[in-house]
Amino acid sequence: MPIVKNVSRAVSQLLQSSGCGCGISIVPIRCIGVSPRQVASDASFHSVSFSESDHPRVLITGGLGQLGVGLAKLLRKRFGKSNVILSDIRKPADNVFYSGPFIYADILDYKNLREIVVNNRITWLFHYSALLSAVGEANVPLARAVNITGLHNVLDIAAEHNLRLFVPSTIGAFGPTSPRDPTPDLCIQRPRTIYGVSKVHAELMGEYYHYRYGLDFRCLRYPGIISADSQPGGGTTDYAVQIFHDAMKTGKFQCNLKPDTRLPMMYIDDCLKATLEVMEAPAEALSMRTYNISAMSFTPEELAQEVQKHIPELQVTYNVDEVRQAIADSWPMNFDDRNARRDWGWKHDYDLPELVTTMFSFLGSDSRIAQAN
Repeated sequence: MPIVKNVSRAVSQLLQSSGCGCGISIVPIRCIGVSPRQVASDASFHSVSFSESDHPRVLITGGLGQLGVGLAKLLRKRFGKSNVILSDIRKPADNVFYSGPFIYADILDYKNLREIVVNNRITWLFHYSALLSAVGEANVPLARAVNITGLHNVLDIAAEHNLRLFVPSTIGAFGPTSPRDPTPDLCIQRPRTIYGVSKVHAELMGEYYHYRYGLDFRCLRYPGIISADSQPGGGTTDYAVQIFHDAMKTGKFQCNLKPDTRLPMMYIDDCLKATLEVMEAPAEALSMRTYNISAMSFTPEELAQEVQKHIPELQVTYNVDEVRQAIADSWPMNFDDRNARRDWGWKHDYDLPELVTTMFSFLGSDSRIAQAN
């Protein structure tokens, strides 16, 4: 091995002295971030700095759910198509796949998720991967893995790489002992679903990481979200989406909640607007890290009456799902979101009449409404 020995000897001599008589300058390694999980010794990072004027590099996990596709569209208009990466473990529709960057990302695979963040120089992460309320109750072990273990992976990666992290919470983070009308930002939270428990866990862990590691964690408690872009996904408030599809297709709707079940609701455009606004808000403007947001509050009966103004022949019946009803009865009837309105200027655009009109307009119901009239 004469070549190896000679190279080793030359390197040794070079380190001991230099031709100019100066000592070798050792460049210190900058700490990327602080995280409770140790960084692998063989990890490699891109050395990139971002100025305040640069657009964020965004990753959305669980992006094929109700909110991810709409959020990606909004952020791409704001920051450029190439700066927003949508991800999920499912195959996207063609229109989603070709609308901008898409990548496979399993939040339970820590190493792969970390590689995505590093290789794509991510600076903002929106964590939407979760099993919703009714689906979570049907498969508690899976909900625990996705909603809690997946969250821990995201928190560690966000802290390690100094990301701005958004994790949505929900009305499901409250329980039957919480004040319901209205429900303030800070009060007793004792949810009785794995979904709700996981969201309280996310709120507290995110705030802990903020105070312990300096993570820029931001969270909004969403009410029921209504959107024409996606089919209902197993949530307790999904009746408020299903009614529009059934009204269009059959003129008949069977509701799985009692007619007088009042819950806070919001049109998706307001939800996405609030999400972007809280992420762009200066850190010093935020008096807390988890906020209620709301727009309106209604019952299935009130929604049906508003829908029938557009489709008078709509027939509504009630076949109560005891599991969903018990969940709804433990949730807030109205959200107190005064802190969000004060701290970063939150203001909704859609009330119930505007919501219903917009949904039918989006679904292309003009011909059916004309026939009804």
